[in-house]
Amino acid sequence: MTDPITLKTIFKNENLYLQALTHRSWVNENIGVRGTNERLEFLGDAILEFVVSKELFIKFPEKEEGYLTALRANLVNTKNLSELAGKIGLGSEIFLSKGEEEGGGRNNSSLLADTVEAIIGALFMDQGISTAEEFIKENILIDVNKKINSPLKDPKSLLQEKVQSNKLPAPKYQVITEEGPDHNKNFTIEVIINGKPIAKGTGKNKSEAEQNAAEKALLEIK
Repeated sequence: MTDPITLKTIFKNENLYLQALTHRSWVNENIGVRGTNERLEFLGDAILEFVVSKELFIKFPEKEEGYLTALRANLVNTKNLSELAGKIGLGSEIFLSKGEEEGGGRNNSSLLADTVEAIIGALFMDQGISTAEEFIKENILIDVNKKINSPLKDPKSLLQEKVQSNKLPAPKYQVITEEGPDHNKNFTIEVIINGKPIAKGTGKNKSEAEQNAAEKALLEIK
């Protein structure tokens, strides 16, 4: 498992490392110093999906597309990536505005997951696919064996099954807030069961926010 000190030393171009850790809120307070990590996050997201897809395709030749898709989702979802950020100490390294930090940004799961993706994008730009792939294998694909022994259905499916097993109507999902420009939206969605709000989730799109809300709801109703 990588740690912040080791991670920094991997980079040949320290500016890429610093940019990967730079949240847009910090840029707004430090105009002209450097850009946000959003473009690196965009790139890292694509690289992460490619590398994980390739490795699962090779590792499980007998598995069908549906199984591989579910397993990949369990490896690259917001929860898993934010937990990784915690393990390697990224939260304390991120450049945040004072307001974002006071609002709990260093523990914000979506923000932490985005930073992991930005680090992957930065590693690719710094040294190419092999270095990015090595990081993904050592820090994300290392969990494959644990994941294949856990339920692979997505949180929304699991929540619906649980709710309907109690003879209640299917959960409903309601958008609470929609923030940010079109290329970088952030949604907050609330899941409602039998007319009662249960939990809220966030994500870069409605689907991700719904899954996050369902995941939290499952913890609430256990």
